[in-house]
Parts: sequence; structure tokens; C-alpha cells
Amino acid sequence: MPRLVLFQPEIPPNTGNVARTCAATCTELHLVEPLGFELSDRTVRRAGLDYWPWVDLHRHSDWDTFRALHVQRGGRLLALSRHASRPYTELRYRDDDWLLFGQETSGLPQAVLDTADARLTIPMAGGVDRGGGVRSLNLATAVGVVLFEALRQLQAP
Repeated sequence: MPRLVLFQPEIPPNTGNVARTCAATCTELHLVEPLGFELSDRTVRRAGLDYWPWVDLHRHSDWDTFRALHVQRGGRLLALSRHASRPYTELRYRDDDWLLFGQETSGLPQAVLDTADARLTIPMAGGVDRGGGVRSLNLATAVGVVLFEALRQLQAP
């Protein structure tokens, strides 16, 4: 089953919604600190509703700590970025993939992108790269789009 990684998320309800999706799909959630909020924040808890006990949550104090775990456990690191050119639908997902999403305001730093095995994007008809005004999707929405494509390909429930 792919794992989900949020790199230094900033907006509490987004992380709460992602946690709820992870609980529903039995997907590990890895949070790379520093976070822009406390996990005890009521908006995080409210967005995750009462599903937090079912979230397989892993917190990492920094990127290097997460990378050590990733190297130890293996698998491809797939970075989502609005600057990537390869659509997320063109990849054949594997059970040991790590789906990496960046900060809501700035995405993933170049140093983190450089460690990825692949960089993927979610094409948008109204995206700025196509003459529209939308820079990116909401983090929780983007996570759902990519995670459910991976699960569909892997025929996970």
C-alpha cells in the first residue's frame, strides 16, 4: 500500500482532511516537521473528525529523519509538484511508493525535489501553465486525486 508524506504542512484543516482520507484507505500518514500548527489544534481535530484513532500517523522531526526511514524501508519517492511535466496518471504505481506533497504556499523545496525518484503533476485545464489563473489544487484535494489513482491501479479497496 502506498504511503503518504506531507512536507511541513501549514494549514490545519488540510492535514485533518488528509488524515481522514488516510484513515478511510488504511494509508500510512507521515508528517515531516516543522508543522505550521500543533496537531492538537481544534481545526485539525475537527477536520479529521473522530477518525484520528484509525490514522497510522508517523511524525518526523525533519527531512533528514524522514529520509533515513525512507532509505531503510525502501520504495520510490514520488514528488508532486505543479512544476513537473509528467502527469500522475502516466505512472504505474507500486505498493512500496511514497507519495510526497509539499507546503500549501510554496510546494517542495528544490533540495527535496532532487531526492525524488519521479516528479509528477496534476494537469489542470484552468492552470496557469494553460493560460488560466489556478496555480494549484487544495492540498487535501490533490492528495485524494493521486492516492485514489494509485489505489485504483493497485486494485486496493
